[in-house]
Amino acid sequence: MRFREMALGVFIVGIILIIMVPPPAAVLDFLFMINIFLSLIILMDAIYSKKSLEMSLFPTLLLVTTLFRLALNICSTRLILSGGYAGEVVNTFGNFVAGGNMIVGVIIFAIIVIINFMVITKGSDRVAEVTARFTLDAMPGKQMAIDADLNTGLISEEEAKARRKEISDEAAFFGSMDGASKFVKGDAVAGIIVTFINFLGGTTLGMTGIATGTALPFAEAIQLFTLMTIGDGLVGQIPALLISVATGILVTKATDEANISSQVAKQLFSIPLTLYISGGVMIFLGLFTPLPIYFFVPFGVVLLFCARMLERSQKMAEFREEITTDDEDVEEIRKPENVISLLNVDPILLIFGYGLIPLVDSTQGGDLLDRVVMIRRQIALELGAVVPVIRLRDDIKLSPNQYRILIKGVDVAGGEILFDHYMAMNPGYVEEEIDGIDTVEPYLGLPALWISESQRERAEALGYTVVDPPAIIATHLTEVIRNNLHELLSRQDVQTLIDNVKESNSVLVEEINSKHITVGEIQKVLANLLHEGISIRDLVTILETLADYSQVTRDSDMLTEYVRQALRRSISQRFFVGDANKVITLDPELEQEIMASVQQTEQGSYLALDQDKTQKIFNSLNKEMSKLTSVGLQPIILTSPVVRTYFKRLVEQIAPDLVVLSYNEIEPSAEIQSIGMVGI
Repeated sequence: MRFREMALGVFIVGIILIIMVPPPAAVLDFLFMINIFLSLIILMDAIYSKKSLEMSLFPTLLLVTTLFRLALNICSTRLILSGGYAGEVVNTFGNFVAGGNMIVGVIIFAIIVIINFMVITKGSDRVAEVTARFTLDAMPGKQMAIDADLNTGLISEEEAKARRKEISDEAAFFGSMDGASKFVKGDAVAGIIVTFINFLGGTTLGMTGIATGTALPFAEAIQLFTLMTIGDGLVGQIPALLISVATGILVTKATDEANISSQVAKQLFSIPLTLYISGGVMIFLGLFTPLPIYFFVPFGVVLLFCARMLERSQKMAEFREEITTDDEDVEEIRKPENVISLLNVDPILLIFGYGLIPLVDSTQGGDLLDRVVMIRRQIALELGAVVPVIRLRDDIKLSPNQYRILIKGVDVAGGEILFDHYMAMNPGYVEEEIDGIDTVEPYLGLPALWISESQRERAEALGYTVVDPPAIIATHLTEVIRNNLHELLSRQDVQTLIDNVKESNSVLVEEINSKHITVGEIQKVLANLLHEGISIRDLVTILETLADYSQVTRDSDMLTEYVRQALRRSISQRFFVGDANKVITLDPELEQEIMASVQQTEQGSYLALDQDKTQKIFNSLNKEMSKLTSVGLQPIILTSPVVRTYFKRLVEQIAPDLVVLSYNEIEPSAEIQSIGMVGI
């Protein structure tokens, strides 16, 4: 493992050393072989990798191999100019590949350089640039698609993290390839310059006798050094060509389903009609043109035969697939798991008519899925609870513009949306009326109007509150989730929250476990808090309070009161803002009456008041609440800690949104003014 860590560093240092310390010709031959070997390996990996990210280090390899190749060019140039001989590899390329002919060698070298520089390198550079730009531009859309799939339950959290990482890696890879492709272009230019220097300098030194020891005639000098220069250029340009091809293959990969070889065979030779036409054309060219008949006609016949065999195999495959599909359908119906899967109930389900599908379909500009993702984040920040996955589904049983919200399979709310219209609501102070279709706001039941796009600016200028259809559904869904969050909080969700706390407060969780406080008991306390809109985000304080008072009582209602008192700072900041906050209190006699009516049982405690007293309490409560609601204030009632829970349950049936607080839940700095008292 230590050798692997050192290998790259040693290799790069070795490249620098061979530039400064000229190696002998035999060592240079070995290094040329290594260069060709590395180029072939990189090309084969590029061809047979299923996706570009499998070679995420390619930009780094490109830089290292380019540096290595340039270093070898420097070494070979030194040997050519100093002695007219750069080893057997260079000599073989100059004589064998070029056929020992100076003119042929120059032409072959020029063709290879043109192909590498003008075609492959330039094309790869452009593709890398465009791909990097498109990849970066597509990142936000891909991230939103992942969030949508996660929100609808198509993928898990782990899959979402993996896909996000893959998108990030892909953007980093193509961004690096955009810059790394410049190495290939620069290497090609450098090869041309080095070759020109070798040719001009070698010929000059050969004629003067500096390179060979004796002065050579012009024809002999130019023949010798041209072949050496061409050999040196070819031994460098051929590996460079292989690397350029590998670069082009990587940046042009468009699929990750299989390697290129299988994809080429599948895409080129999968349509029998194309093979029939191609075979017929080849036969026609062989019979009716001067082209060699012994090449074209047999080849055309082979194509026709292959087309016939391919057509038969495809028909058989379709027949087998049809039979297999029928058998699988029958087996699938017989499986008992199909019945079991029908028993699953979605915690939160939003169903809608087909007329509202454009609100969900992102390809049609719908952003309801994105809003649903934001709902989960918003509630997590406000209340500290994990909202279950919200599933969206169209339902042909509903009218086209209707939507319904189901909690645990039970229809709890819904409404109708007029697509391509906006809902305008009068906040109460706008006197001028606008034309529209009368309707009712789904959540609060307030009167509203449906107006067209052309009326939107005028309505907003007049002071109307104007809301688009996705916002109406999202707002309604948010409030329904808030009102039912205490029922949606499962034991598994509570365990997830505890595990999150354990990462930074392991001692606290260990104490909770040592006192045998069950997840179910914690769940009841958290549900009680959420039921009254109290945030459970400060879970550390909640668990510390439960650990402190679990030895005193195991009653979930009493533990909830202790927790509320520990959270008094956040409760006070939520309900008491500014000076002289107006509240209602309870008559001490009423509090004594309530405590005297509390009945204790094995299942817990409950309040047992007769009907006449209960009605008197309701009448008094409505009278006092009207004092606050008439001036636009939220009714808040203060009670003693032991009475708060029972009074809240008593009045919940007539005033579910009434805030009932105990004196111990109020910060001493909060300024409070009592304007009424509820009595019997």
